[in-house]
Amino acid sequence: MRKLLAALAALFCAHAAAADTLVENVNGYTLGANKEIVRFTGLLVGNDGRVKQLLQRRERPATRPDYRVDGRGRTMIPGLVDAHGHVMGLGFQALQLDLSDTRTLQEAQAKLAAYAAANPSPRWIVGRGWNQERWGLGRFPTAADIDSVVPGRPVWLERVDGHAGWANSLALKEAGVTAASKSPPGGRIETAGRQPSGIFIDAAMQLVDKAVPPPLPRVRDTAFDTAQNILLQNGVTAVADMGTSADDWLVIRRAGDEGRLNVRIMSYAAGIEPLLTVSGTEPTPWLYDSKLKMVGVKLYSDGALGSRGAWLKQPYKDKPGEKGLAFLNDATLRNLMSRAAMDGFQVAVHAIGDAANAQLLDAIEELAGTYKGDRRWRIEHAQIVDPADLPRFGRNGIIASMQPVHQTSDWRMAEARMGLGRLGGAYAWRSMIANGAPLAFGSDFPVESSNPFHGLAVAVSREDDQGQPPGGWLPEQKVTMAQAFAGFTRDAAFAGFAEDRFGTLEPGKMADFIFIDRDIFDAAPREIRQTQVLETWVGGRKVWERK
Repeated sequence: MRKLLAALAALFCAHAAAADTLVENVNGYTLGANKEIVRFTGLLVGNDGRVKQLLQRRERPATRPDYRVDGRGRTMIPGLVDAHGHVMGLGFQALQLDLSDTRTLQEAQAKLAAYAAANPSPRWIVGRGWNQERWGLGRFPTAADIDSVVPGRPVWLERVDGHAGWANSLALKEAGVTAASKSPPGGRIETAGRQPSGIFIDAAMQLVDKAVPPPLPRVRDTAFDTAQNILLQNGVTAVADMGTSADDWLVIRRAGDEGRLNVRIMSYAAGIEPLLTVSGTEPTPWLYDSKLKMVGVKLYSDGALGSRGAWLKQPYKDKPGEKGLAFLNDATLRNLMSRAAMDGFQVAVHAIGDAANAQLLDAIEELAGTYKGDRRWRIEHAQIVDPADLPRFGRNGIIASMQPVHQTSDWRMAEARMGLGRLGGAYAWRSMIANGAPLAFGSDFPVESSNPFHGLAVAVSREDDQGQPPGGWLPEQKVTMAQAFAGFTRDAAFAGFAEDRFGTLEPGKMADFIFIDRDIFDAAPREIRQTQVLETWVGGRKVWERK
């Protein structure tokens, strides 16, 4: 019996060893140990879904492959990693009312009316994507602007950045918001006269959010599947999910349990409570063959520039007397960061304004003396930084987690909000690298498109899809293509303590790669932006293909 078992085991091992796949005839790019560009023409994938060997032309694989895939000379790169996104938000945006493409208030009203007519249920109409700056409205919209087209159903619409909400009168009534309602700490109820106008900034959004019926589990599952499909068709094989709720975690776990989980997710809990609910006293292990891990916590220092919630050192140029919203005082911020760090969780904090960034840098400098070792404190967005504070990003292992596409969306607004003279440290990617801060790139989807090729094009050009402004805005902050590529691959994985698993195509790492329709290393920024993904492979298995 023992000999029979040994023979069966040997047979199994021989079969497993033979189940390697050789992907050949490719125009391959990855990064080496020093972030240099490495070329290859073939990739040997083991039966465990990991890279076994990179091959050059006419080089023979180390083991005889069981399967061969002809790359047909197409360009292959590692699956791209988005260092900052909101997975469930992306899925819900696709299922709900999406106003992100509207150019005027009138367009938004027409789209809202059409959506209401086509979707008689559920009763509440929920959506996102409005942007009064893009509309050229010169003010926030009001409840009356919704009432004029949908008066008989409650409506609740998040701003494109997720930092403001717009409600109609019926939604205000059902939420119990009246003239007597007070703005909570870290939030603001906009008013018209003495009455709520229908706009709620940051923490004030909860006043209406709590009245919105939660989505059913099957709707959450559909939203996740939808988001995952969007990411895969954009070539994103891994993402840092910034703000995972306990319910979100269960949705992802269901997908993993049922074999539907294909995108790798580095999860950052939406606060201390869901962090401890899910993970207890330490980060979870990697689950589902390195597809899911709760790494740390996401906290907020301030709001966003578009809703004037970003916390600035000096008042807004276009609204004197306002400096934005400080969500946490110094002691509370340090206590929350310490609570996570003491159990080994990574800390990621949203900071957009220069005051918020300075406060967070101060906190890291104080806590780094207590919580030693490789902590990789993450500053999310780091959009408006006082130039005097830029060198501080190179200390204490800080990760600058930034989103190139925010710059092209925001530069006109940033100039209006602050004036060009105060923007010397704005969207300062090259300065971050020069000061020694690892630069992790993402998109902040669904605030922006989840297509990483838009981000790559912006990173090297600082121009939008219309080529504006010519030569780029603050062009001294452009990065090279190699630096941008690292930001969306190795460095984005490094930002989530995952560089040993994915982000590059090296022996021992997961065989996550994509075929694309052009060589992005030999293309102008506008051509990079137009790149289409042809196939997406995760763990050596094709999970998406363009039809």
